[in-house]
Amino acid sequence: MEALRTVSTVAPPKVITAHLSKPLFSLSFTQKRSKSPLLNLTQFTKSKFTKFNVISPSVWTQPAAPPEEETEPDTDEKFDWFSHWYPLMPVCDLDKRAPHGMKVLGLDVVVWWDKNANQWKVFDDRCPHRLAPLSEGRIDQWGRLQCVYHGWCFNGSGNCKLIPQAPLDGPPVHSFPKACVGVYPSTIQYDIVWFWPSTDPQYKDILSKKKPLYIPELSYPSYAFQTYHRDIPYGYEVLIENLMDPSHVQYAHRGIISAKEPR
Repeated sequence: MEALRTVSTVAPPKVITAHLSKPLFSLSFTQKRSKSPLLNLTQFTKSKFTKFNVISPSVWTQPAAPPEEETEPDTDEKFDWFSHWYPLMPVCDLDKRAPHGMKVLGLDVVVWWDKNANQWKVFDDRCPHRLAPLSEGRIDQWGRLQCVYHGWCFNGSGNCKLIPQAPLDGPPVHSFPKACVGVYPSTIQYDIVWFWPSTDPQYKDILSKKKPLYIPELSYPSYAFQTYHRDIPYGYEVLIENLMDPSHVQYAHRGIISAKEPR
C-alpha cells in the first residue's frame, strides 16, 4: 500500500464525480418481523432507508515510470593520435640554411628556419603546384622556402609570395588560396621542435590551449640529458618492443654493445 500511495494520484473532483454515478452493489435494509418471542419484546422503528448504496471512489493512477538503467562510463574511448603534440627533431640536429624532411604518423613534413620570424616552421612537404617535396628545395636570399621544381616561394605563414612563371602585370595568382602550402602548428620545448599534426586552421592557436608534454626533470639545472635524432625504417611499436626486450642484447648485439657473455 505504501508503494501504491507513492506512485498513485487521486483524480480531480470532476473526474471522481463522473465515476461515482454507478453503484457497485446494494444492501437491503427492509425490516422483517422475527418469529422469536424474545426479539418481539423490543419494538424497532421502521427505518427510513430502504436501500443503502455503497459506492467505491474511483482512483486515477499513472503507471510508474520504469527505473532508469545505470549506464557505465564508456571506457572503450579511442585514442586520437592527431590531437597531441609530437617531437620532431632536436634543434642541435637542424641546419638553418636548408629544409629538413621527415615522416611522422604517416605525414610527410618539412622543418625549416624562418629568419624573418626567427622561428622554426613545420610545413606539409609538398608544393601545391606539382606536389614536389619542399624538403628538396632551398631557403632563398629573402628567407623564403623555395620549391626545387618551379621555384615557387613561400613565407612562414604558408602563403605563396612568388611564382616566377607568372607575368608581373597579370593577375596575382600567387595569392590564390590553392597556391598556399599547409602549415602545422609548431613550438620549441626542451630544445626540441614539436608539432601538432593537423593543418586545419582551427588549430592555429592550439598552443595557447594545449601544450606539449611537460617533463619536470628536464627543467632542473642539475639534470643532464642528451638528445639525438636517428631515422629507423619501422614503426614505433617495433622499436618499443625491441627496447623492452633486453634479453636479446647479448646475442643480437654481440661485440657491439657491452653485455655478459652467453653461457
